[in-house]
Amino acid sequence: MSSSSKKSIAAPKSMTASNAPAARGKAAPTKSPARPARDSVFESRLARHHDELRWLYMELYDNGDMFAELIDRMRRFSDGRSEALRKLDIVREQEGAWYRSQDMLGMQMYIDNFAGTIKGVEDKLSYLERCHVNYIHLMPFLDTPSDKSRSDGGYAVKDFRRVQPGLGTMDELAHLASACHERGMSLCMDFVMNHTSEEHEWARRARAGEGEYMSRYFFESNQEVIDQYSRDVPQVFPTTAPGHWTYLPELGQCVMTQFYPYQWDLNYRNPRVFNEMMYNFLYLANQGIDIMRLDAVPYIWKQLGTNCRNLPQVHTLVRMMRMIGEVVCPGVALLGEVVMAPVEVVPYFGTVEKPECHMLYNVTTMATTWHTVATEDTRLLRQQLDAVCTLPKEYTFLNYLRCHDDIGWGLDYQTLRGWGQEEVPHKRYLNDYFLGNIPGSPSRGALYNADPVTGDARFCATTASMCGIEAAGFEGNAEAMEVAVRKDLMLHAYMFTQSGLPIIYSGDEVGQVNDYAYRDDPEKADDSRYIHRGQFSWELVANIEQAGTVQSQIFAGLDELERIRREDPVFGSEAAWYPKDYSDPAVLWIVRECGEETLHAVFNFSGASKTIWMPERARYRNLISGEQAELETFELPAWGFAWYERQ
Repeated sequence: MSSSSKKSIAAPKSMTASNAPAARGKAAPTKSPARPARDSVFESRLARHHDELRWLYMELYDNGDMFAELIDRMRRFSDGRSEALRKLDIVREQEGAWYRSQDMLGMQMYIDNFAGTIKGVEDKLSYLERCHVNYIHLMPFLDTPSDKSRSDGGYAVKDFRRVQPGLGTMDELAHLASACHERGMSLCMDFVMNHTSEEHEWARRARAGEGEYMSRYFFESNQEVIDQYSRDVPQVFPTTAPGHWTYLPELGQCVMTQFYPYQWDLNYRNPRVFNEMMYNFLYLANQGIDIMRLDAVPYIWKQLGTNCRNLPQVHTLVRMMRMIGEVVCPGVALLGEVVMAPVEVVPYFGTVEKPECHMLYNVTTMATTWHTVATEDTRLLRQQLDAVCTLPKEYTFLNYLRCHDDIGWGLDYQTLRGWGQEEVPHKRYLNDYFLGNIPGSPSRGALYNADPVTGDARFCATTASMCGIEAAGFEGNAEAMEVAVRKDLMLHAYMFTQSGLPIIYSGDEVGQVNDYAYRDDPEKADDSRYIHRGQFSWELVANIEQAGTVQSQIFAGLDELERIRREDPVFGSEAAWYPKDYSDPAVLWIVRECGEETLHAVFNFSGASKTIWMPERARYRNLISGEQAELETFELPAWGFAWYERQ
């Protein structure tokens, strides 16, 4: 879509004020509105977006009948939305960007690893409340092939309207969502847009030769086209799943499979695909899902002769999704998974006038953080944070130290090259460091998708193991354990200091280390990401009550950090923040300002203690200890941090 076309579309008028007070959005009890009133609300929302939505749809598909069907189905899904969800929609519309609330804290988990089933998760909500979690990201739970080696951890979806039988049912999911809403919690799920499992009904019917369903994927028998695509488009998994096509002998054709051979890429050039996937989206939203994580969104539009990444049509599709959501389920937020360079990530916010995703993962900052740990050099991280903090405040990042996936070293190598660090040897150094092969490194983990030809690889481990808790425990080294726990808490404090929504991976709150049992499971042995997807240890939770244990120190430390972040206005989403220059490259200094309050957050990314000079001799309050003193300098231990607020 051309930029001139975008400019000719009237700006939508439904945007809430960017400075609206943020809140979690707990629906207040009200009487059920009469049917005409409900219809009026839908029509009013539709009127705000109809013209732009139709413009974009027709520009992409030029199919008025399919657009009319989409609007009709949107009306039906709106009508089928429960009264409780309608009330929550209204509350969140009035509050504005509810997901930017200062008290928002996320936790990511696999249902089976955390609590066995969806009912089990509901039984554990009190524990999550104790963790101050009010945003629960349930990793993929929709139906997938029973063979785990062909499920991609749940990202090969067999049925978008059925839960994996071992985890529960859709009714139980809806009940969990309702229970969460009663506690002021929200649920996030993965919406896998780019592909389906080869066992999905569409794929089965396409494999049987039904033309209507073949058109929902990409089938090709022309070798020249296959060769051109393979030449122009980068591979996603060049080692574990090389190539872009899978040959189907029963059809004598290839089907596009950019990720794994059992995941067939959907053809969004077909309006039937977009419509049906939006119906799945709205169905899941009506179960009570609050945040939809759009998986692999940059890949969803393919065009021969391009690299099939971040094409303009992708932004058109996401913009339409945003408007469809604002008409039918305005309480639902879109979280984009865009694992790309920063210049390619930011456009997925859209603009303030024409927004796309509500939130995006802060991928580059996460990878740069671990680069900083390995090099004890904050210069690249300072540059990254400086770029992020200058973006509009409406742009909300989801900040994290690690997730279910690997850590890819997609760093700014142009800048690093100027400092004498070439891409290939530096990636090799980072992996060697976190494997524990570099003298002095306390990290432990495993490589993922290692390419013996290029030497490129990604890395997998839990936060605790990367910080040295696993190694210190194995060695019985109390001094090393003290440093490792301090490093773990420092990194979490640094994450909380950034603006955006922080999310913790389940187990990190109790310092859970790598789980090597996956190597003995034939269905998991080839995927080292399972090293940090281990069963959650409830035995470790029991240890948080025992003073002096690693679990007690980390849990209590995070509890205090989270309390301060919730209560002090300087951590609010409207506060200004920026990285401050400091002469020592091992020191990261972030300033946050709100009204008359100024926070100096200082982090020591090195194994040596530091004497820190304040910008001026003044009276400061230590937010951790509560002590107040006139300071000119203070000491930071190795891998330590300080939150000082000027009085």
